[in-house]
Amino acid sequence: MWTSNRPSRATHGGRSHPIGVAVAVLGCIGLSACTAAEAPSPASTTEARTVAPFPESGVIDAGTYLVTGYPVPFEITVPDGWVTYDGSGLGKDDPDLPDEWDVAVTFWPATHVPTDACAWRGALVQVDPTAKAFVDAMTAQASTVSTPPVKVMVGDYSGFEFDHAVESDVDITDCDGGMLCINSNLAQDCDGRGYRNVGEHDTYRAVDLNGECAVIVLGQPHGSIDPALTREARAIFDSIVFRSDK
Repeated sequence: MWTSNRPSRATHGGRSHPIGVAVAVLGCIGLSACTAAEAPSPASTTEARTVAPFPESGVIDAGTYLVTGYPVPFEITVPDGWVTYDGSGLGKDDPDLPDEWDVAVTFWPATHVPTDACAWRGALVQVDPTAKAFVDAMTAQASTVSTPPVKVMVGDYSGFEFDHAVESDVDITDCDGGMLCINSNLAQDCDGRGYRNVGEHDTYRAVDLNGECAVIVLGQPHGSIDPALTREARAIFDSIVFRSDK
């Protein structure tokens, strides 16, 4: 489960046609009244591009939205059927599975990472606000396993991507609070990402925004989720782009 306590610009440019211009000039010579052809103004050739703000809650309409919860805003493109909550993520349920939010894409702060995700009480350590510091803390975390982080570009900004999952020999019922605390925005309690079953796993992107870290998570709590829903969630995850000009 999730535990939680934010069209490209189309330019219609015309090509020059020298033969057509010559014909128009000759026609003007033979006429007493001839209206000069005016080149279209830049305003008429470029459509203004606006992106709607990301909704705070409720079922979201398909489209592209602007999320402003991080120091640099990002755009995200969403299909029909997804639900937003608190302006910090969106999810969709697999109707064949009983749990809600079977797949989620989230973007909330993750300032603390426990050294041990199972014995996390008293071990929530604040990390430096950089992508590398977050990745280093997550990949060193006990009771979980990570794939080697790879460098990625997320729009105009660079970052790291890696997968994160439960260590195979961990008994979650023996962990603090009956859960694994993966990361949090608090030092005293786990208000961020928590695992309650061994099948939960995530894909992370930690993006470096001029010295600040943005954390984007694609989370799946079941290995048996409909592959079509997983592909849909991945498409949303991949659609996120940070824009330096926003």
